[in-house]
Amino acid sequence: MAMRRLLLLLKPFDVYPVGQSKNLPHINNPQVLHYLDNRRKVHKDAINFCQDILRQKSVDWKPIIRNNLLQPIRGFDLVITIGGDGTLLQASHFMDGSIPVLGVNSDPTQVEEVEEFSGDFDATRSTGHLCAATVKNFEQVLDDILGGHIVPSDITRMSISANSQLLSTYALNDILIAHPCPATVSRFSFKIQRDGESCTLLANCRSSGMRVSTAAGSTAAMLSGGGFVMPVSSQDLQYMVREPISPGAAISSLMHGMVKSDQSMEVRWFSEKGVIYIDGSHVSHSIQYGDILEVSSKAPVLKIFMPHIM
Repeated sequence: MAMRRLLLLLKPFDVYPVGQSKNLPHINNPQVLHYLDNRRKVHKDAINFCQDILRQKSVDWKPIIRNNLLQPIRGFDLVITIGGDGTLLQASHFMDGSIPVLGVNSDPTQVEEVEEFSGDFDATRSTGHLCAATVKNFEQVLDDILGGHIVPSDITRMSISANSQLLSTYALNDILIAHPCPATVSRFSFKIQRDGESCTLLANCRSSGMRVSTAAGSTAAMLSGGGFVMPVSSQDLQYMVREPISPGAAISSLMHGMVKSDQSMEVRWFSEKGVIYIDGSHVSHSIQYGDILEVSSKAPVLKIFMPHIM
């Protein structure tokens, strides 16, 4: 299929603090201020660079700031996100899987910069795990896509139901089920099932919540919490109970495990309040005592041009 109509989804500039005296009066380290200003400049330059490249191609394209994206993305042949993984994740919440997406990491981490300032502050920039391009290779990757020389990968997403009602947002990275206050103990139970039949014992938990990730999200918070990296092509899910309080011997092995592609996880919530956080903190769904959740990988895949496969 010829790709002639492109949507350019942009990370906004206002996420980078600027204005030394007005916005950041508490920071007096000139290296920190220069670093923050530079991040904003690098991101802006990347947007301008990519737009200049697009002007040279035989394509129609429309730019939009990601915060202004309110409706499902339709009528485009390709979505290009310029920012980092967060911008691509936000785009995914508005996509049904019929349109491929290319992520451009506009502000990649510079190893030498991290090493130089490691004793003073954290100088990491954008990881861009899901982004196949930077300004260095954007034109080549774009030409390969437009020429049909590379194809996107089908990346598994996660569906979530609450009381048998499917939530409208599919998770590309992960979900966190927890109390709105992170210092509050959550009470819940869960089991893995297939075709309505239990595959595990019922695990009754008191903990700080539960995280469930896709393969694409297994390199993010799941890995940081002690999980493992999954092959990006995997259709399974990985889950982990966060900070379980005295799990019994019979269920301790269930605190971290897998939900296979033909299985689902049923979670029963036994705290007064709860929240399902989808791909971070920007998309959430409130739950309450007695709610029954179902989580599985039975969701439309997202077509992503992945950096590891190109």
